[in-house]
Amino acid sequence: MDNERRKLRETVDLLGFRAQATAVGLVQLAVELKAVGVLDAAAVGRIKDAICGDLMLSRPSCVERAEYERTLRRRLDGLFDGGERMGAVPPPQLGHTQDAA
Repeated sequence: MDNERRKLRETVDLLGFRAQATAVGLVQLAVELKAVGVLDAAAVGRIKDAICGDLMLSRPSCVERAEYERTLRRRLDGLFDGGERMGAVPPPQLGHTQDAA
C-alpha cells in the first residue's frame, strides 16, 4: 500500500499538480456528484463551508471580516452553481491590487 501511495505522489508531482488544480478538480467533482444525485445541497454546503473556513484563516488584516466572508461565499456559490468561471480574476479585496501605470 505504501508503494502505491508513493507512486501516486510521484505521478502527481510529475504532472505538476498544485493547490489550484486540486481545487478546480474538487469543485468539478462536487458539481458532477450533485448533478447525478450523489451529493445533496447540504453536502455541497458543508464542502463550501470547509473551503470558506480555511480561506478565512488567510484573510488580510486590512479587509473587514464580514465583507471578506460574504465575497468568498458569493464566489464559492458561483463556482459550485456554474455561474462563476473558474480561473476568473478575483475582486480586488480578494486578490492583489495593482496600481495603474
